[in-house]
Amino acid sequence: MSTKPAETRPRDSDAPEQKAAPRLTPMMAQYIEIKTANPDCLLFYRMGDFYELFFEDAEAASRALGITLTKRGKHLGEDIPMCGVPVVSADDYLQKLIALGFRVAVCEQTENPAEAKKRGAKSVVRRDVVRLVTPGTLTEDRLLDAARNNYLLALHRARGGSLDGETVYGLAWIDISTGVFRVASSDEARLAADLARIDPREVVVADNLLEDEGLKGRIADSRAALSPVPRSLFDGATAADRLARYFGVATLDSFGQFSRAELTAAAGALGYVERTQFGERPPLDPPSREGDGQRMLIDPATRANLELMRTLSGERSGSLLSVIDRTVSGAGSRLLASRLASPLTDLAAIHARQAAIAHLHQDTYLRERLRGALKSVPDIARALSRLALQRGGPRDLLALAEGLTAAGDIAALFAEGAELPAELAAALADLRAAPMTLAADLARAIDDNPPLLKRDGGFVASGYLEELDEVRRLRDDSRKVIAKMQGDLCEELAIRALKIKHNNVLGWFIEVPAAHADKLTSDPARFIHRQTMAGAMRFTTPDLADLESRIANAAGRALALELETFDRLTAEVVAVGAAIKTVAAALAVLDVASALAVLAEAEDHVCPLVDDSLAFEIEGGRHPVVEEALKRSGGETFVANDANLGPGEGEESGHIWLITGPNMAGKSTFLRQNALIAILAQMGAFVPARRARIGIVDRLFSRVGAADDLARGRSTFMVEMVETAAILNQAGPRSLVILDEIGRGTSTFDGLSIAWAAIENLHEVNRSRALFATHYHELTALSARLPRLANATVRVKEWQGDVVFLHEIAPGAADRSYGIQVAKLAGLPAAVVERARQVLSQLEEQDRRAPAEALIDDLPLFAAMSPSPAPATAPAAPDPVLETLDGLDPDDLTPREALEALYALKRARASKEAG
Repeated sequence: MSTKPAETRPRDSDAPEQKAAPRLTPMMAQYIEIKTANPDCLLFYRMGDFYELFFEDAEAASRALGITLTKRGKHLGEDIPMCGVPVVSADDYLQKLIALGFRVAVCEQTENPAEAKKRGAKSVVRRDVVRLVTPGTLTEDRLLDAARNNYLLALHRARGGSLDGETVYGLAWIDISTGVFRVASSDEARLAADLARIDPREVVVADNLLEDEGLKGRIADSRAALSPVPRSLFDGATAADRLARYFGVATLDSFGQFSRAELTAAAGALGYVERTQFGERPPLDPPSREGDGQRMLIDPATRANLELMRTLSGERSGSLLSVIDRTVSGAGSRLLASRLASPLTDLAAIHARQAAIAHLHQDTYLRERLRGALKSVPDIARALSRLALQRGGPRDLLALAEGLTAAGDIAALFAEGAELPAELAAALADLRAAPMTLAADLARAIDDNPPLLKRDGGFVASGYLEELDEVRRLRDDSRKVIAKMQGDLCEELAIRALKIKHNNVLGWFIEVPAAHADKLTSDPARFIHRQTMAGAMRFTTPDLADLESRIANAAGRALALELETFDRLTAEVVAVGAAIKTVAAALAVLDVASALAVLAEAEDHVCPLVDDSLAFEIEGGRHPVVEEALKRSGGETFVANDANLGPGEGEESGHIWLITGPNMAGKSTFLRQNALIAILAQMGAFVPARRARIGIVDRLFSRVGAADDLARGRSTFMVEMVETAAILNQAGPRSLVILDEIGRGTSTFDGLSIAWAAIENLHEVNRSRALFATHYHELTALSARLPRLANATVRVKEWQGDVVFLHEIAPGAADRSYGIQVAKLAGLPAAVVERARQVLSQLEEQDRRAPAEALIDDLPLFAAMSPSPAPATAPAAPDPVLETLDGLDPDDLTPREALEALYALKRARASKEAG
């Protein structure tokens, strides 16, 4: 427990009693009632200027946050543990709790404590939970990563409509901080890849699905927080109606066509948002469907091995994203990450992105002016969301004013009527449709340096609201106002000795010498007598009384006027929320296009030719991350290499390159760089090469490196085999396969045998474009039997007993692995290195007497794939009735589908009897 001293703070009138009470206090009874309704959350219970936590919540928060655990009163004879955090710094504590996997229910005072006292001495201040804070429903800047979308994903499982037992998944993901709302379908084979691509912070599923340990494991692999909910939230029968009501439409037809599973997932996601936001409505986009086959499929292991978004250690620095990100705005960085995570397979869309980058690559003057303007653009999409959810502040209004104004300025950078690529032209049209009248009003209304919170006041600019300016003058310059009134009265009544004074009994009053009192008493309707003193008389006037009242209430009235202005402006902003989000998206597109143009120029990237062939021709390809690291270290220059995996003339499938060479020579770098070039090309970016032609890759597989999966009891070799199995079971002719050292985790003969069979399968069954690195030199003999298998090696030179790595890929096969030389470079003791040489010499002599390569002449090609002899007794044919029943989920069938299923069962039975 932390030794940090307890913080001193005020308490409201219903704080827990200090002494043991025979029964529950009203405040603690209220706390327990609210906590019982939110058992799975830490309850942030508002008491004055602090959020307090009690009982087990206090103990958990104290450990997690490192704050002091204290005691406050007793319950059932036991001390009540308590800790608290200040309201003003609650976001910092929430960030830590959410990162640790907690959910937090924020319970606010819904009335003023003074109102509670009017109901009686023992009345407790009314409180209620106004929001559930979960990883996928964050909106505050301090809780979010500006460069990353914060997705909440709902997952629904259903049977396929064909009654064949196929399992389909509906996916719906929402970023309430920006309004993004997308849906897609998936299946058992693709689910893990889709979860890895979307990278949600929180996954919502019906609690009954967690009985499936396999599904639960795939969600756990995504590293997202898991939130089980009642199955009723995923009610497919009412899904379409719930979505239509939320978006205020009669039908969803205008949004596109969705499967039943997709609609159910979308309604589940929306229901969870409504449940956690307690009636507040984030400005969500209508659901947009991602069609099958629109994205390159990349499985989780490949994403991790290639370090696309983060390194294997979990850091962004050192990943491909960190190296290519030259964006200047948070929205641009998020869009770039989204494009990198989801490379396209749609040629038209890829070419549109390339054209936008090429235009800005050529027009340096426009590009630099554009980037200069984009640097000042705030994150208007997230500002809009906070305002719509009643969590925004004056700075969000100012951000919108600045962002919309910048949008107009950026639009003016492009010449009217200029011929632009489609992507740039569409973005420009969106900018020109920005609500500029609102932007001007916001700019005029909000002070240049507003406070963070609206309750602090002082954010409405002077001159915007005349009444507010007057109230502020009364509040800030009351003495000047009184002095002016006094001077006016002195001049009017010709009484130089007239004074306006103040005391706590009479308030503000007019005092004149008794000799001049008749000038005031003669007009009793205007000058009201208040007090007679020796030598003087005191009066007030309706104007003075009104002024006194206005001075006394000026501060409160000024704040009220500012809050009214804030609410009005917020309503105007939300009313045009769709237009604002369109502007935000257009600015992000311009940021990404200009950033990738800057990258291409700075790093000498070229525009690849992407087509619908099976080509894979790379000239002078480079690994962008390794190249960047070499530049920063000031060391050697990266050695570029070619790769050609496309089919030759008359061939229908791509080639496999079998790459041999010593460790440290650059085999793994070469493998990875070609995979990264394919990803960059299909996200629409330029690539690090002299020239590139790539036929669309529909799936990318990479098995490079492995580690134990101790949580599932898997060894390194088992992990390697699971990943290899996934590749051999799923890769096709349009796939790109990267395999590094298959079989190294077991005995030499076992590993050689597995690698041998894997190459044959890739060549004869998968027929994929592939790079296969190995230390099993015996495999190079396969090139004589497999026409599309080519040998390549990494060139090295020996010099005075040492090895020099040239990092060049050349045709041919390595004659040996140079492992002894590498061990020497690593610093092994000289005696160990020399003993290793002796052992190697003996082993090589033995191999010369019985070379393993001789197997190539004796082992029939692809014998493992030959049909097995039929068993003596054929197994019983599957029962069609039982197969159909297995494919049904009664709880997920509509009445019409249930009737069709019944007919299908009758047909299956009739077919069985006829057979």
